[in-house]
This record gives sequence, structure tokens and C-alpha cells, in this order.
Amino acid sequence: MAKNTHANTTLPSTSSVCNESVACTSKAVIACPCGLRRQEVKCLASSSNPTPSRPDVKCDDECLRQERNRRLAAALNIDPTSHQNDHIPYSDVTLRLFRDNTTWAEAQEREFRVFAKSADEVRLRYKPMSKTNRQFLHCLAEDYGLESKSEDAEPLRHVVVFKGSRFVSAPGKTLAQCVRIRATQEAETAARAAASRAPSPPGLPAPTVQPFNSFLLSRPCFGLTVEDVESGLRSVFATQPSVHFETIFLPSEEVLLKAKTSYSAFLSPTALEQVLMAMKPRVAKVIEDAAIAGGVVLCRVESDAEITRRDGNTRTDASGWSAVAGRAVVNPDTLPTDQPRAGGRRLLGLRKKKVERETSWTTQLDGDVEC
Repeated sequence: MAKNTHANTTLPSTSSVCNESVACTSKAVIACPCGLRRQEVKCLASSSNPTPSRPDVKCDDECLRQERNRRLAAALNIDPTSHQNDHIPYSDVTLRLFRDNTTWAEAQEREFRVFAKSADEVRLRYKPMSKTNRQFLHCLAEDYGLESKSEDAEPLRHVVVFKGSRFVSAPGKTLAQCVRIRATQEAETAARAAASRAPSPPGLPAPTVQPFNSFLLSRPCFGLTVEDVESGLRSVFATQPSVHFETIFLPSEEVLLKAKTSYSAFLSPTALEQVLMAMKPRVAKVIEDAAIAGGVVLCRVESDAEITRRDGNTRTDASGWSAVAGRAVVNPDTLPTDQPRAGGRRLLGLRKKKVERETSWTTQLDGDVEC
């Protein structure tokens, strides 16, 4: 039986009898047996009718879920008041799309919760929207246990969400709460990783990392020349007149753009690295649009064109005209012919194979032939 009390009463255990000759007009609160669901109604009690009829508030699925959680907590000896539930009922894709468009996504989440609580609504149809927004609705429906599908073709393609056999109730946490929980988890993970790193032995200085001072182009296009590189990147290099670049084709089938600063620029090595990091997105876009090379990374190069460090410590295989040019400049006579190079296969220079011509039959007769 539903519990009830006046709205200004703090203990909803029993109903108080109103000693009035007419029906009481004060507000009363009725609740379900577990006390989770509450509803305000008029008291209507009087001395002649101390227990007037009121609507019966029953427990719903959320009440049953919380009751199961209480029983499980009791079985596992867990104190619900002190236990922090950090479970995230949403997928990583849903959280990422929520962070990308928070205001719009929060409005859709509110509409989902109203739809989930309504016992009469079984289908929710949206207006046509972009592909990214449709993806968010599909992911959110999957997290809620709802069914969803897209109908019609572009530009009228829209999402329809409906309740199926998998749906029970809306998640207990909102997307904003789960985003904060995930940020806390990532911070704790980073802190544990930092604490688990072995400290440097006492008395030994930490290794010094030299800053980047050049660009390195990987997978250059076939037939690429120095003029092609400099003309293609001239507009980007013009934004930093204090830095000049020397183009060098390396035997490793890559193109080095070695940065040099003018004497009057007063750029420290660290400042030069910051300049190159700021230029890198524009350089990457130009070489992609002009098909100059397959990629670009920052690198550290010494005076003898030796690369000692790369951005991310990655190296991409190169191919194209630079590979041909890099092998062609090597004197074939200096390459060993009987021992393979270290690393497996031995690359041969581009030399034409000498074809032994067949000796004429007239030569074999020493000219003793009649015509």
C-alpha cells in the first residue's frame, strides 16, 4: 500500500488524521512501497473520513533495480553510502561525440530520457540531420537498449528510435557525469604511470634531448627535384624569413629540409624547434595537396647530415625517384660483389647487363667463303 503524508511533514511513515469537519485542502505526498517514487495530492482527510481514497503509486523498474542493488550490496558486504560507482554505461564513441557537440547532445539526451520514461510513447522520429549527428543518436540508442534505424536518402535521411525487447530503462548516469568520471580515471591512470616509472639513479644526470632542427619528407614522388620542393614550399617558408632551408636528397630515400637561421635572428635551438612545430601543419598540407611526398616529420640532424632523432622515433619506407637517384650516385665498382650487405638482400646498381653477341658464322670460317 502506498505511503502518504502532508507535504510539510518530514516523516512519511504514517498518515496523520486531520481533525477537521471538512476535507483538508493541504498538500499531501504519497509514495510507492519503497519510497522512491513520490507524488503530491490533496489531503482530503477529515474527522469523518480519516482515510480518503487516493491514487495508488506502484514501484517501477527503477525501484526494482535499486532493490536488487541493495541486496547485492548486502551480499557482498558493501556500504552503498561510501562506495563510489565509477561504471560508465556509455561507449567511448558516444562520449567522444558528446564532447564534440555538448550543447546539442545534452538536448538529445534529455529527449531520450523523457521518451524512456513515457509508457505511452514507443517511437521517436527525428528531423533530417548530418551523418555525425545521426551516428550520435544510433550510439546513444544502443547504450539505452533502444532500437534505431535511418530512413530515406540524403538530404532527407533521418533517424527513427523505438523501444524493443532489449529496453529496460534509461542509464542511471548522464553523459556529462560519465565524461567527468572518465577524465578522473584518465588522470588517475596517468598519475599511477608516472609514479611507477623508475627514478634515475642518484648522481647520474638525466639524458639531454636535443631539439628538432629540420624537416624530413618520406616517400617522395617519382621524379622529384630540388626545384620542385623549393617552389612548392616557397609560400610556407616565406612566413619565416629568419629561417632558411637547404634541400638534401639522402641515400635513405628521404628528402631532408635542413633549417638554418640567419645570424641576426638570435633564435635559440629550442626557439627554432617551436618555429618548426608551428610550420609543420602547413608543410604537411602543402606536400599532400601538391603530391610532393607521402609525409613529413620533425628530425634532429647534425652537421654531417646524420639524423640522430625523429619525431615519434618513426621511420617510413620511401620510394620513388629519390630511391633511384640515391643508388645511382654510388659507384658500382665500390660495391662488393661476393659478400651481401648487412641486413639481408644486396641491392645492385642500375647497370645494363652486358649481352654477349653471337659470333657470325662467316668469322668462324676465317673469310673462306664464296658469295
